[in-house]
Amino acid sequence: MSNTVDTTARPARSGEPFRPRPRPLLGIRTDVPKNAYLLAMTLSIAVPLAGWVLLSVGGRVDPLFVPTPLAVWQAAVRLAQSGDLLNDSLASLSRVGLGFLLSALVAIPLGLLIGTFKLVEGLFEPVLGLFRYMPAAAFIPLIILWVGLDEPAKVAIIFIGSFFYNTLMVADAVKFVPADWLKVSYTLGAGRRDAFFRVILPATLPSVIDTLRINIATAWNFVVVAELVAANSGLGYRILVSQRFLKTDEIFVGILVIGLIGLAIDALFKWLFRLAVPWAVDA
Repeated sequence: MSNTVDTTARPARSGEPFRPRPRPLLGIRTDVPKNAYLLAMTLSIAVPLAGWVLLSVGGRVDPLFVPTPLAVWQAAVRLAQSGDLLNDSLASLSRVGLGFLLSALVAIPLGLLIGTFKLVEGLFEPVLGLFRYMPAAAFIPLIILWVGLDEPAKVAIIFIGSFFYNTLMVADAVKFVPADWLKVSYTLGAGRRDAFFRVILPATLPSVIDTLRINIATAWNFVVVAELVAANSGLGYRILVSQRFLKTDEIFVGILVIGLIGLAIDALFKWLFRLAVPWAVDA
């Protein structure tokens, strides 16, 4: 990754020393110098932070609308010392974790079946496509009626919000397995079971992990919606309560903590990807 020159440059003319051409920083799917990559990552954080400071410091914007970074930090310390920040984070993590886990346990096998068998696709894809466009928030009255106001209702909202996307994206991953691979496996004597477990499943596993990594963000998007349902803890609940009392600094804390948890989960999925499918890391 740290290579900075193109060693495939045309040969130098006779008598001239070989001078590899520098690789362009915006080459398509090519490595860039490590320093340039780290600089880009630093700028992605520094530029928004600088914009925030410029807006909030010096009275340019009313602190009621945009609190200063210092005020947000002080609010975070205050919530951490009271124990509310940890309790809210754990409550939201448990709801998202359980709802998304249940979604994945149902969606992955169903998506694999839809992508593998045309009859199953015809049976499930139309109804899944229909429900995918229905907002999960619209189901809240029915969920309250069917499940009640306890934790299962919150988990159900997160389940509904992520299930349909997980299922259809896993099914699409199966459809991108080259047909030639299946033909070769049949030629070599594989049966339907072997073709599924030795061709389709390994070929789609990288896409399945990526699907979960992407769609768990959808589950977090529904935290605020889920915690509208008679919650007394959670980051979404904390954001809503802070809004009622115009505590903008605490709203920022809740949003930023969700973002930081999301970054940690994303890093965890990337680690799992490298561990489970090392052959696909550089593909």
